Amino acid sequence: ENSIPHFAPKAKSVIFLHIVGAPSQLDLFDYKPELNKWHGKEAPEELYKGKKFAFITGVPKMMGSPYKFKQHGQSGQWMSELLPNLSTCIDDMAFVRSLHTKEFNHAPAQLCLHTGLNRQGNPSMGSWMSYGLGSNNKNLPPYITMISGGVPGAGAQLWNNGFLPSVHQGVEFRSSGDPVLFLSDPQGMKRNHRRNIVSDINALNHESYRKSKDPETLTRISQYNQAYRMQDSVPELTNLKSEPEHIRKMYGENLFGKHCLQARRLAEKGVRFIELFNSSWDHHSGLDKNLPKKCKEVDQAIIGLLTDLKQRGMLEETLVVWAAEFGRTPLLEDRGNSGSTKLSGRDHHKDAFTIWMAGGGIKGGTSHGSTDEMGYYITEKPTEIRDVHATIMHQLGLNYEKVSYKYMGLDQRLTGVEESHILHDILA
Repeated sequence: ENSIPHFAPKAKSVIFLHIVGAPSQLDLFDYKPELNKWHGKEAPEELYKGKKFAFITGVPKMMGSPYKFKQHGQSGQWMSELLPNLSTCIDDMAFVRSLHTKEFNHAPAQLCLHTGLNRQGNPSMGSWMSYGLGSNNKNLPPYITMISGGVPGAGAQLWNNGFLPSVHQGVEFRSSGDPVLFLSDPQGMKRNHRRNIVSDINALNHESYRKSKDPETLTRISQYNQAYRMQDSVPELTNLKSEPEHIRKMYGENLFGKHCLQARRLAEKGVRFIELFNSSWDHHSGLDKNLPKKCKEVDQAIIGLLTDLKQRGMLEETLVVWAAEFGRTPLLEDRGNSGSTKLSGRDHHKDAFTIWMAGGGIKGGTSHGSTDEMGYYITEKPTEIRDVHATIMHQLGLNYEKVSYKYMGLDQRLTGVEESHILHDILA
């Protein structure tokens, strides 16, 4: 059911792009000309002595970016040549350049980004938004996910409801066959037969609830009803051929492009939290070939999404977020290049990375925080994952301190018990 926000929301929906594996912010968004002067030289001791990396050992060399950066738009923000389409929308984007995390391995860091905790058991942010606000469309789940490429390391835990009632779990839309498992009726099953079965099961569940008072029984009743309604609404929604050809072309022909178009359609229908996972950004080696390839895969799709939302007057009420679990080092990770400075890859970097947001009440053309001239340490406005969570909730009209759920004797929150800060300097 729909809930009333705490105050007037700037955004009605969130489209969260989880860039799985962590792209190099130093080759995309965080321009460091000074780092390029150090390319191939031994790293200063303070960048590696006593540090724990996922793979780097010994004395590493510095690695500048081989890609050209340019200033774009009226805001003059820098972006690399690898995202030529996206750079045309730079005045809609706000960059957070000072995010950091405690985890340097993928699965725990992905869990941190999604749940605020580095281990399984807590609800995902999409589940919290579903719990806090409910759905704007009774025929569709409030939280929907789509995956292009492999499943992230932390798996389905990333869209799990944790200790919240299971009605708040993310529903995965699949790319082939039924968009949702078992959506189609079995052969020979008529629609009215299915309705009768659901009604009878619900009657039994109501009787069970009368005796046990178990809230999960009510969840089950609502899920049966929703599954029945989704059989009508989802097939029509996932038929992208109903979109004009020029719109489909805007997003590109690959799977991620189709997911971005699907995300716009879901936001239009009132789905609260839509998350797209795109994998294979973990470039320990072959960065010179693989990063441009991945950028090409998403560049047209994301500009298609932002442009389409804008032309429909939807961008101001749809918050689009690009985020990964951590960043990459300014140090060269040398895999079998026998000490050569030939471009190899970058290791995981937890101490500083960049995300961006657009639409949904975000002040475009701005940035929050900064890193040093090597892109290693944060020099201004260090930002926690929970600050990002607090900001997303704030844009949806939720007071992050008031959205809580009693579990294990405590009032649990997405932002936890430590102090959180809304990133006011990037809000319109």
